[in-house]
Amino acid sequence: MATATATELPETPGGLLAFARSRREAADRMEADLLRAAADWALLHPARGAGDEAGFTLPGSEHVEPIAGEGCPAVSEFCIAEFGAVVGLSTVSAKHYLGQALELAHRLPRLWRRVQAGNCPAWKARRIAETTIHTDLAPEAADYVDRQVAPFAHRMGTAAVDRLVDEAIARFHPDRAGAAARDAQDARHVTVEDDQVSFHGTMRIEAELDLADALDFRDAVARGAAAREQLGSGESLDARRAKAVGDIARHQLALDLAADDDPGSRGRSDSTSRPALPTAREVLLYVHLADAALHAHGFASGSLDRIATVENGHHLALLDQIKAWCADSHTRVTVKPVIDVNERIWAPGYDIPDRLREQVVLRDKTCVFPRCTRSARRCDIDHVIPYDPTDPAAGGQTASDNLAPLCRRHHRLKTHGRWRYRMTSLGVFEWTSPHGYRFRRDRSGTSPIQRWATSHPPDE
Repeated sequence: MATATATELPETPGGLLAFARSRREAADRMEADLLRAAADWALLHPARGAGDEAGFTLPGSEHVEPIAGEGCPAVSEFCIAEFGAVVGLSTVSAKHYLGQALELAHRLPRLWRRVQAGNCPAWKARRIAETTIHTDLAPEAADYVDRQVAPFAHRMGTAAVDRLVDEAIARFHPDRAGAAARDAQDARHVTVEDDQVSFHGTMRIEAELDLADALDFRDAVARGAAAREQLGSGESLDARRAKAVGDIARHQLALDLAADDDPGSRGRSDSTSRPALPTAREVLLYVHLADAALHAHGFASGSLDRIATVENGHHLALLDQIKAWCADSHTRVTVKPVIDVNERIWAPGYDIPDRLREQVVLRDKTCVFPRCTRSARRCDIDHVIPYDPTDPAAGGQTASDNLAPLCRRHHRLKTHGRWRYRMTSLGVFEWTSPHGYRFRRDRSGTSPIQRWATSHPPDE
């Protein structure tokens, strides 16, 4: 495989600016070409029995899943994964990219022509296309947006595009416009940012409540913070207030709110008026600690052995934080045996025992298809070499070296598509796409492998 060498840059300020501008123009041109290739790739893979909307319509192994607006041609589901893998995108990102290309080529043709002429950056056009897809505009509404936005797309910001789309909805979807206006008046929400976990094991929560609810919540938090202080807590007021919110959440889970909503249950004193209730929610954390962290003599203060890996959210936490979670009176702690991810475990039949399944999940962490990041805990466990009940010794055993996590999408792709893969060593996989592109996937990510010896293999 050829390796790229760095280009020698000009040494003068004017020369650097001219070089940067030429590279920017070249990049825009290549992005426009890639967008055109995406649209052509989709057209080369039509869905069988396709309707008018772009989507996946192959029966059986390939199901319907829209990727662009009404009026765009339909495409086969499995073509998306190969395009994404070759250009460095996940399957989900490739689906968005192909959908945007189809949206531009078929529903926003004026904007499409400006991109191909080099008068509008491809990334701006893609952002507009994603907006018209997301808002599910009818063809006439999309055409209105295209007419209005095409001459000025190169200098329009996100807010201006959103206003134009809102205007199109008001003109062509008056029923949706009224519903959107009513929804916009209600700004109440509670947002738990569970994808943003700090090193200290904290998570941000934002809420907007009714006035009465907000005042009641304020008073409840204040009482909880004061109670913790009376019990001897030396933490700051903010820390005690945060702890109080956790206390409220755990206690609330044990309340029988249904009884208050049932008028017929009021005034009852018999035990049959309420169902059995849980004491509190069990929150399951997958925490990985070094052996030294479990023994007081095994680490020095501040060493890396005091850091645990919390699988939920893919973040780190201090050992002291883990101890605090386990010491909480409302926490249910479950200790599971240590599993060596390098040990070969096997089972005599097709079914995968829990211990073997857990080992595969811990070893690979995510779906092992190129560039997929779905957690292995939400994946199927696949026999890399299919299990043969008539001759298990032939290679398709239920064993550590023949099992891998695949999300449902990529499991179907491997089973019903023309992708092939093999495990070269524990946790290391080599994939081959239908057109001969090869990829290595291990715990560090995905890297391309040199494809066939010929530069253009024959299409099958």
